[in-house]
Amino acid sequence: MRKTIIGVMGPGNKASPTHLKHAYELGQQIAEQGWVLLTGGRKTGVMDAASQGAKSAGGLTIGILPSNNTSNISDAVDIAIVTDMGNARNNINVLSSDVVIACGMGMGTASEIALALKNDKKVVLLTDHQESQLFFSSLSKENIFLTASPAATIEVVRSLLTES
Repeated sequence: MRKTIIGVMGPGNKASPTHLKHAYELGQQIAEQGWVLLTGGRKTGVMDAASQGAKSAGGLTIGILPSNNTSNISDAVDIAIVTDMGNARNNINVLSSDVVIACGMGMGTASEIALALKNDKKVVLLTDHQESQLFFSSLSKENIFLTASPAATIEVVRSLLTES
């Protein structure tokens, strides 16, 4: 039986302490649900925090790396997919995820959300960035879900997976 893959996307170097805390909690809760965590795989920001959280709860983690090597990989990534695709790997991130969670906001995260919506994927925005909430909600009311906490995010993901 195929495992459920949940993508957690978010800022790298510009992740705030709140983003990092939320990402770690998301990783933990994703692992506790028995889902597989997919991130951008690098040892920075939301990617690393979510992977560390999942590993702390015994979860399986996948990292889709932008480079042609694993030199900047999170220590908490179990399966590294080396792409040498730079930001183009964002499409792999979202297409490989059953549901995408955006934890925080940055340019890379915005591109992943847009790619997910373009491919009719469900996206949960865990961000207080109101402009992003309004913009993405206006693009796809049926595929954007707004949450304020990791626990609420996991509840939305659970309900989305039940519907599909």
